Amino acid sequence: MKNLDLFSLGTESDALDTAPLAERMRPQKIADYVGQSHLTGEGTLLRRAIAEDQLFSMIFWGPPGSGKTTLARILANETKANFVSFSAVLSGVKEIRSVIDDARDLWEAKKQKTVLFVDEIHRFNKAQQDAFLPHVESGLVTLIGATTENPSFEVIAPLLSRTRVMLLKQFTEEDLAVILKRALTDEQRGLGKFGIQADDEAIQFIIRISDGDARTALNNLEAAASMVQGLSPEARSISGKSVQEALLKKFLLYDKDGEEHYNLISAFHKSMRGSDPDATLYWLGRMLQAGEDPFYLLRRMVRFASEDIGNADPYALMLTMAAQQAFHFIGPPEGELALAQAAVYLATAPKSNSLYAGYGKTKELINKTGYLPVPLHIRNAPTKLMKELQYGKGYKYAHDYEDAFVPQEYLPEKLQGQVLYEPTDAGFEKTIRERVNAWRRQKNVKEKK
Repeated sequence: MKNLDLFSLGTESDALDTAPLAERMRPQKIADYVGQSHLTGEGTLLRRAIAEDQLFSMIFWGPPGSGKTTLARILANETKANFVSFSAVLSGVKEIRSVIDDARDLWEAKKQKTVLFVDEIHRFNKAQQDAFLPHVESGLVTLIGATTENPSFEVIAPLLSRTRVMLLKQFTEEDLAVILKRALTDEQRGLGKFGIQADDEAIQFIIRISDGDARTALNNLEAAASMVQGLSPEARSISGKSVQEALLKKFLLYDKDGEEHYNLISAFHKSMRGSDPDATLYWLGRMLQAGEDPFYLLRRMVRFASEDIGNADPYALMLTMAAQQAFHFIGPPEGELALAQAAVYLATAPKSNSLYAGYGKTKELINKTGYLPVPLHIRNAPTKLMKELQYGKGYKYAHDYEDAFVPQEYLPEKLQGQVLYEPTDAGFEKTIRERVNAWRRQKNVKEKK
């Protein structure tokens, strides 16, 4: 008999009476599953594995509400294996060992396979994940994990190499439309028995605020339906206006501790680097509205001003620091405009990473050559002994010469002639480049003499 501890909802009538709409509307068969056609379509690897009852160890990776648990339930319904499931939040090594012992007993007694579903597998630590390894490798258990986090970072490499990662995507608008309309018309599991209607504007609004999350979409539909369910049959209609009243705030997809945080900050940074002020404002707004710490964004912008602009526009760093001061002085929400001003300035400023590249080369050179001695002529000589040791001898004071420049070596002897900073022709760096090249030419002429 299959073990469905995690999935058990009691009797079917209990589920219909008490479970949320999103729970009731989960499809039970692969043929009824909407979306993720790259995984569930005819001829796909997963579809064949289900049809042939030849499941393999896999990890479902996708955002919340993308159908990971639903697919696991379908596997539970359509496989002949013993299906055991638990949540990584509630279980540890002790429970894993117990499952392994039961799987071994079942195989020895009945030659029946065990499929182990682990929800939120990324929450298991290394020791807990290690406990699966020998049994997944031997084939005693077929592991199916579900995670919202990138498995490359959250699942240990040995376990990852023994599983196949199945990437689930956000549901498309078309997918969500099918799911919502099915829930409206299904008389057994959905809202069909209440005779509730929803116009296209309401459906599109629910889809738009659900960010590709089927669970959120169904929860939103259920919330809107609760507003009209008690009305007379002819008044049980969800309009675009009524659904907006029922769902006052859009919940943006954003986890400040998860992968989406890094996806959004990456999009923001790359939009500024790509000189796209429109995308820059969009990603900035997305993060601020989702509750991101403005000072985190300001720190990233300060870094950007030096890394991606540098001396092509020295004012970029000054303006970003001014934005930090302005936000600190005014606070939200009015102070957010200072962030927007700085972000657009950074996006539209001339770009150069020569400062970033030059400093990177500098650190590399220091690590390679060690701490070379300072040339004698540019050492400080405050004492008689130091002067006798020729500290400062031969040093030429730049202001005694025309344009305050005189050809002179400042690098350690072993590094003379080394070029680390190579300014571009972008913005103000073009002026710097002309100056530096002129100085370097004078030094080269002096060396040839």
